[in-house]
Amino acid sequence: MERHEPLAAGPAVVTAADMVAGHVTLDISCLDRLYLNGYVARLQTPGGVIYFFHHHRGKPIVSPALFEPIGDKFRKDIKDWAQANGIPVIRFKAGERKADVMAPYLGAAAASGRSQVAAIGCAQEFQLVWTARKRDTDPGGCPQFSFTKEQRRVSVFYVYIFDEQMGGGFIKICTYFPYPVKAWVLWSLRHNTHYAPARIMCPCCGPFEVEGLPGVPGRG
Repeated sequence: MERHEPLAAGPAVVTAADMVAGHVTLDISCLDRLYLNGYVARLQTPGGVIYFFHHHRGKPIVSPALFEPIGDKFRKDIKDWAQANGIPVIRFKAGERKADVMAPYLGAAAASGRSQVAAIGCAQEFQLVWTARKRDTDPGGCPQFSFTKEQRRVSVFYVYIFDEQMGGGFIKICTYFPYPVKAWVLWSLRHNTHYAPARIMCPCCGPFEVEGLPGVPGRG
């Protein structure tokens, strides 16, 4: 009977973790950045949309025609606010890397040494927003609409902020119903740092606060 000798094992693979094992005295795991999604809970269902316009806004007929005036006013208010406070408004071009475009403005804000809104970027992006279709009802009766969410290309604002404790970040606000919000923050390893709630202005419901974001003092 022929015998086969076992093949010699190859060299063991040594990882960086193996090399420092037993030599590490302090190991810290930490997030380096965070994405926080914000939304108005009551505007996430068709029933909530109808309730908002019918009961909160006092509209007898809830139709998609009510969406645009809110967005138009919000876009105008943001641009007027930026102009009144000397904040640059930048329109992003297709293919541009937003971080590169905004880097000089964040750098200037950092050089000032105080927390502030550095600049506001404008873009057209696909967002999950409410759309509506007219129902087949009696032509002589009150028109009715059904509401569904779809991906549509709409205007968004990127509000770039600098915080003296945490650094740079941005808050992205969709300007179309139901106005989803995304905040990006760079997590800084600083001890005894308190991050004040950020005050965000919702186009339809007014200001609200999000815990865990840096406050932006002096901007209102």
